[in-house]
Amino acid sequence: MLGEPGADGLREVAGVLREWQYDGAPMHLHPGDLGWFWRFGAEATAAAVRTWSRDGQILAVGLLDGPGLLRLTIAPEAQREEELAQQLVEDVTEPERGVLPEGKANIEAPMGARVQDLLSEDGWKADEPWTPLRRDLTEPVKDPGVRIEVIGPEQAHVRAAVQRASFDGSTFTDERWHAMAAGLPYADARCLVAYDGQGNAVAAVTVWSAGPGRPGLLEPMGVHREHRGHGYGRAITVAAVAALQALGSSSAIVCTPSSNVGAVATYKSAGFQPLPEIRDRYRDA
Repeated sequence: MLGEPGADGLREVAGVLREWQYDGAPMHLHPGDLGWFWRFGAEATAAAVRTWSRDGQILAVGLLDGPGLLRLTIAPEAQREEELAQQLVEDVTEPERGVLPEGKANIEAPMGARVQDLLSEDGWKADEPWTPLRRDLTEPVKDPGVRIEVIGPEQAHVRAAVQRASFDGSTFTDERWHAMAAGLPYADARCLVAYDGQGNAVAAVTVWSAGPGRPGLLEPMGVHREHRGHGYGRAITVAAVAALQALGSSSAIVCTPSSNVGAVATYKSAGFQPLPEIRDRYRDA
């Protein structure tokens, strides 16, 4: 039941993740999360993915998004299924199964899924809260008020530079942008950069569509550390919303640590509504 798709199987994984997105779903793994991870290349992405299948049908997908972090999602119709939940908990908690190593680990799973209950019963604690936010895309989107460019291969260095200037410790490079852009999910994605009046690149975002009529994801959004406090976060977020609307998305979704009050405020200023907080499950070393 537990498997690794290999590079050849990533198309199927991306396809089921698209199908599992719907308005009103709990915040969970999106094809854009897979697409953002693809910056490390197809082989690395395949090595980080685990699937759980029955009779040839994928019922759950996990992405090992860093040391000891499994981002797990489950087919909507199977989220309360007892047998699947028990299998998932066994596979993710026993190191010899090849999912999570021994020691400290985090698991992200849809709130309300049966696996959450079983992990709690097994001693996994609730971690720090995250705030998901959503904006409906049926209404017109206002102009962001700054110059926005859609980034292609020739401007990859600009997008990468803003990313590094927005996130401490970022390892994003031109090469990683090209690897990401070559990935399957990027066919439904756009990278945007905002510029100030002097032509400086001040903020950037990548948006990921899951197809027409489904929620689209912002991942990641950042403002250059030397240009904060001027409304560029709101501007690039509004531009992201417009891009997802043009791609046919039904809504825009994003998730940020609740402790990052500035990010929550930025998204709210761009028309996003906060949803109930979510929490990973974790075990200590």
